[in-house]
Amino acid sequence: MSRARSVAVVGGGFGGVGAAAMLCREGYEDVTVFEKAERVGGVWHHNTYPGAACDIPSHLYEFSFAPNSWSRRYAPGPEIQAYVEGVARRFGVLEKVRTGTEVKSAAWDEERGRWRLETSAGPHEADILLTACGQLSVPTVPPLPGLESFAGPAFHTAEWRHDVDLTGKRVAVVGTGCSAIQVVPAIQPEVARLDVYQRSPGWTFPKGDYEYPPRVRALFRRFPLLHRLDRALVFAFNEFGAAAMTSRAWLLPVLRAISRRQIESAIADPELRRKVTPSDEIGCKRIMLTDEWYPALTQPNVELVTERVEAITPGGVRDGAGVERPADVLVLATGFASHDFVAPMEIRGSGGRALAEEWDKVARAYLGLSVPGFPNMFLLYGPNTNGGTGSVVNTLECGIGHVLAALREMERAGAERIEVRSEAAAEFDRELRAALDKTVWHSGCTNWYVDENGNDPSNWPWLWSAYRRRTAQLTPGAYSLAR
Repeated sequence: MSRARSVAVVGGGFGGVGAAAMLCREGYEDVTVFEKAERVGGVWHHNTYPGAACDIPSHLYEFSFAPNSWSRRYAPGPEIQAYVEGVARRFGVLEKVRTGTEVKSAAWDEERGRWRLETSAGPHEADILLTACGQLSVPTVPPLPGLESFAGPAFHTAEWRHDVDLTGKRVAVVGTGCSAIQVVPAIQPEVARLDVYQRSPGWTFPKGDYEYPPRVRALFRRFPLLHRLDRALVFAFNEFGAAAMTSRAWLLPVLRAISRRQIESAIADPELRRKVTPSDEIGCKRIMLTDEWYPALTQPNVELVTERVEAITPGGVRDGAGVERPADVLVLATGFASHDFVAPMEIRGSGGRALAEEWDKVARAYLGLSVPGFPNMFLLYGPNTNGGTGSVVNTLECGIGHVLAALREMERAGAERIEVRSEAAAEFDRELRAALDKTVWHSGCTNWYVDENGNDPSNWPWLWSAYRRRTAQLTPGAYSLAR
């Protein structure tokens, strides 16, 4: 059945491609996806640094309606990029994507009951607006004194310079988060010297990555039930982690013991052990999955520097103790602006109110999807849909499912407009904030989830099965509909 309602999707990563695919499967043909890059893929198109790979087992890092024959337990970046493009091609999304086109602003036209988009290729109108900008799309470069003076190549991991040969070079890596723990082991064998600057250590967990033998891949293809079973087991393990971080703190010592054992088995030097062992609670920062990080730090050409970076000089990096270490190349593994959910796009809803004003203190959205005063608009991977465990792809699919439920309700009611009620949004937000206060993310560490005012616009404070259940259908009375 072909449905006439038009949909504009901003972003061509997992969220945008998945939304367009599921809309097409539902019968919506008038779907346009805007992607500012030259191809779809989102974070996997941009992050091409050495060692880039998923930290969620592959069978859960895919759409349930598009299972894939992965080469490894944890898929490498290029394979994930190929998967996103493959899904877009298979479900007819590619012809609906406008690449190289940035959406600068979107405004709700009250009189016409439509969204007006201003893009780099001209104006566009749609009945429904979906934002799929992601939480990890805008690289953050800290204000390091002297950064502009550095004489050699300096770049963020998300903007990797493949034209720079690191062979035999002295390389400085600033940061020890999720990107750094993949980059450092990947480049360590080829560089002459590798200095890694750590602000604070993070807890890690054994990854247990391995290549799937051809016979195993054949079994998964021949017996789809095995694929689904493995997916369910991975989901269950992630639920265990989610429970520990949100409502079952007594489980945390189990995770901490495994992490400590990983450090002790890989590092013999007591001083290096001290440097890499966190003092905060496990899970307060993102737990990083790795099998190679600690062995890489023990190599003779690697030094872990725990003094703060005082300044970048033309020839290297000077730390807080006044020691300057020479460097030919500077790599910034310094993360992303994770709380700018739709930036730099400007969105204005009813009465011309800007979403940025609505989110002046903290970004809020009902189920991470809807904001009062912004009718016919849904956010994918919006506020509080991240977590310490779990698959973003699975979360996106749940969110898109909620959008489809909303569109079905509009069709049933003959409505032209749907908007979350302010009472429903406020009640959800109160429930959310009360639950967040009890989670491990508010146990005292500095993390990218919580802002400088102690607000957490990022994480979901319950099990992921709860998110799946709550997004599966519309709660009666949560939304208002109008013809």
